Amino acid sequence: MKDSVQHEIQRLREEIERHEHLYYVVDQPVITDAEYDALLRRLQALESEHPELVTPDSPTQRVGGKPREGMQRVEHSTPMLSLDNALNEQELRDFDARVRQLLKQQQFEYVAELKMDGLSMAAHYRDGRFHQAITRGDGRVGEDVTGNARTIRSLPLRVNKHLAPWPAFEVRGEVIMPQKSFERLNAGRDAEGLSRFANPRNAAAGALRNLDPRVTARRELDFVPYFLLVDGAFALDSQWETLETLARFGFKVNPHRRKCTDLDCLLEFIKHWDEKREGLPYQIDGIVVKVDSVQQQRELGFTAKAPRWAIAFKYAARQAVTTLENIEVHVGRTGALTPVAHLTPVAIGGVTVARATLHNEDEIARLEAEIGDKVLVERSGDVIPKVVRVVERGPHRHKFHMPKTCPVCGGHVVREEGEAASRCVNTNCPARLHESLRHFAQRSVMNIDGVGNALVEQLLSRGLVKSIADLYDLTVEQLTGLDRMGEKSASKIVKNIDASRRQPLWRVLNGLGIPFVGERTAQILANHFGSLDEIAGASVEELQEVEEVGPKVAESIRQFFCEERNRELVERLRRAELQFTQAKKARKRGKLSGQTFVLTGTLPTLTREEAKAKIEAAGGKVAGSVSKKTSYVVAGEDAGQKLDKAKDLGAQILDEAGLFAILETDSRSSTAAE
Repeated sequence: MKDSVQHEIQRLREEIERHEHLYYVVDQPVITDAEYDALLRRLQALESEHPELVTPDSPTQRVGGKPREGMQRVEHSTPMLSLDNALNEQELRDFDARVRQLLKQQQFEYVAELKMDGLSMAAHYRDGRFHQAITRGDGRVGEDVTGNARTIRSLPLRVNKHLAPWPAFEVRGEVIMPQKSFERLNAGRDAEGLSRFANPRNAAAGALRNLDPRVTARRELDFVPYFLLVDGAFALDSQWETLETLARFGFKVNPHRRKCTDLDCLLEFIKHWDEKREGLPYQIDGIVVKVDSVQQQRELGFTAKAPRWAIAFKYAARQAVTTLENIEVHVGRTGALTPVAHLTPVAIGGVTVARATLHNEDEIARLEAEIGDKVLVERSGDVIPKVVRVVERGPHRHKFHMPKTCPVCGGHVVREEGEAASRCVNTNCPARLHESLRHFAQRSVMNIDGVGNALVEQLLSRGLVKSIADLYDLTVEQLTGLDRMGEKSASKIVKNIDASRRQPLWRVLNGLGIPFVGERTAQILANHFGSLDEIAGASVEELQEVEEVGPKVAESIRQFFCEERNRELVERLRRAELQFTQAKKARKRGKLSGQTFVLTGTLPTLTREEAKAKIEAAGGKVAGSVSKKTSYVVAGEDAGQKLDKAKDLGAQILDEAGLFAILETDSRSSTAAE
């Protein structure tokens, strides 16, 4: 029986690896996402039933694990040196002349590769299996990011040992964030009121070095290799052969490369990609030129900082100076207000630019930009152009002020402390209604099946819905008139909308879209107050008395219900007969109620999950970071920076025995009370 399970697990792993390679490396998927997910779920189920058969190179182990306390520093097999730069054609000619002089009339070839704008990483393999990943660091010593690198789908977790005959080898390359992943990331940060990443390279670096691999997994990174080493030395005779071999191993080698025997060929390749780089799905900042032969690389040698056999030709940033004529505010689907610069039209990289993002108030303040200034504007990839800096202050300049009311609906605009974005708090604001409706109908909120993106767009474009509450006035006849909507489908949607009237209070509260009030907070509030009217009428102080509701959440709730348009929405939902009340549920209390614990390090007998469960069963709360509110820090072996911070703040520190003593005291107290 076990042999058959092991055979099935191995078959699933090989099939999943094949589809991952087709999807993430060669971009030629042959199955749907749903079919891939089904294969992965089957493998996860088998491995869950047979944990002794789980191996580190299984596709299931790509998912991000638990956060780590810190990063270990690791010395590289040989230094990861940076390259000298050529900033113009003459500097490239000088490099070519030095190479020809040092090689003394030998015949040689160059290999030209796109210079990916990411961060360098070394991936180590043992017996064909991915073993360790190390960032470049200072070139001599980097940081161990093995758990994070494992989440990168284009990084093979194993390589066929018949193709890679060495017991151990190392692949060096660049970790990048594709443009689409970068845009999705910044859109999400806009929605959360967080500051945007300046460029994909910064975002990739932050993801790879994040202490929580689950964050890295969500960032959708790629690994693009360019070197293959064994025992710290190049494994093959040429750079071109190295790239071809890495591709055969299953790595995502960049296909845009060229062999050149002279400078004219290099310059033509450089010019070609300077003109075409805007259309690439990732950012490049130049072309890397390397002497192909490894033997000739050895003859050329190194300077103190860089190899003599390679150079990076850096493209000039695509920038231009123009006048900041005005600043208008765009309201996004989440209610976030984004200032947009209106510019005197200027040509940048063959495209006329008349607008550029200014992101938020903090960015305008950092730039010290005012209307009428001459500004430097940069266009990079497919990202919206941005203002880089003020070049010259205008003679009649004047400051921009973020509006206090929404320019679309007139609703209140608020900016929470510590947040980068200002927001319109009106849930029914036309600018954010699309997102509000989608959120309200989600399965985890009001569970209105059939009200998805396509239907919402039609409802809004036809003017059938101008408020969340309008959903409850829709008729079968109205829906039947929409595209691809028959009477049967329309009847089903109306039935689902009607059924949502019976959803419990916490779902209604979650559906209102109050910033920082998600599923868990909505449940806690509903259990504590038992009524939407009680929540709406509670003061900031009363709201903060609720477990897990801090000043930021409490203030957001108050601001939401202070907005007249939101109160009107609540009244319409009341008339639609949604559930506004429920029985109050007191949270379990114990001796540890009101006490906040932080866990750090490895405990002798308890896992973190077990320790957390015991603390919460006694009424305590477990937080992820140390603050002034921390009551106890439970420290085990290899405790990290949390322990140092606890000492600085004067928090009480316990070992596992001390935690058991507190828990036993609580247990005796509970028994006596019974």
